[in-house]
Amino acid sequence: MANLGLEFKDLSTILADMVSLATGTAISDPINTSEFVSVAQIGLKTGYDPLMTAINQVLSKTIFSVRPYNRKLKVLEADQLRYGNHVRKINYLDKPFEKNKMFDLVDGESIDPWVVNKPSVVQTNIYGQVTYAKNSTIYLDQLDNAMQGPDQFASFVAGQMQNRSDMIEQAHETTARNTVANMIGGKIHLTQYIDLLAEYKAATGIELTAATVYVPDNFVGFAKWFSGYVKTLSELMTERSELFHQNFTAGTIMRHTPKDRQKALIYTGHLNTTDATALSSVFNDEYMKLVENEPINFWQSIVSPTEISVKAGVTKADGTPEEATVNHKHVLGVIFDDEAMGYTVVNERSLTSPVNNIGGYYNVTDSFQDRYWNDYSENCVVLTLGEPEA
Repeated sequence: MANLGLEFKDLSTILADMVSLATGTAISDPINTSEFVSVAQIGLKTGYDPLMTAINQVLSKTIFSVRPYNRKLKVLEADQLRYGNHVRKINYLDKPFEKNKMFDLVDGESIDPWVVNKPSVVQTNIYGQVTYAKNSTIYLDQLDNAMQGPDQFASFVAGQMQNRSDMIEQAHETTARNTVANMIGGKIHLTQYIDLLAEYKAATGIELTAATVYVPDNFVGFAKWFSGYVKTLSELMTERSELFHQNFTAGTIMRHTPKDRQKALIYTGHLNTTDATALSSVFNDEYMKLVENEPINFWQSIVSPTEISVKAGVTKADGTPEEATVNHKHVLGVIFDDEAMGYTVVNERSLTSPVNNIGGYYNVTDSFQDRYWNDYSENCVVLTLGEPEA
């Protein structure tokens, strides 16, 4: 079994930390195999319960920071402080300028400096949470064998860390993928998306379909146009406007998204076709450096990578929620403000059960909550090839 690249000094540090926690006494890192085994035996002598608790405390810290499987859609993750700013958001609405009375002064009259002009606001509340819990069984025989030497201990650590951490990473990825799919579905339902094929026809007079756009003779022209079009959209998002987000009947919210607050997800298949056609320079480094981006292999299903099929939770113009069934077979990308959607991880825990004296095993439970949001009042542009299904 792989040891996750852990060297002897890494294993020594982990073991010393575990035994120190179990015994309540500071243990120095063993420097050779003989010392390693001696420290391990000290740990066993403390008893299985304190040793297992110490092992789980040390490994859980490592599991949540060293992850062999790196989740996709990492650009959506937000820390808890930034997530807290989305739970309850006060949006200030523009009000018209007033006539400057400085130029209308009249002898014998006064101007009231105390006229009330209350701000107009719209409050949005963002909420959503998915909980995860996973049990892993560890046998006492495994623990006994792990304390026989560095090689056995390395296998034990790898076995405990790799699979558990891979599952945790994929759980976060699933939350992110569902968050993106819901936002895309909601924007399509609200007709706040861009049909690239229609825009391309309007610009060039060339009519293509989602199938014919990738025919080599058609793709070169489309790929070059698409590159420029995306950069233009990105520039337009920096303007203070109401163009790229949901507005409410309570009032219009003006938004702008600087380049360093923009994020982009583009379907990998399109980018790979661009590279294969020797057009990689159309998405030049200058743009990619300015906007945080990530290629995405599929939106929901690895079998149908460009397809979206969701019952999207959507905020209507009057502020009430609704659910909309949305199907679209050809979603190419999404560019969004970093406050438009995301998720954060809270309450990460890893706890051990008491030993099962008959079965001779422990259960370790990893649990956490992913809190996510879609804020339709923030800038977000969905790019499609064609119209959604009826």
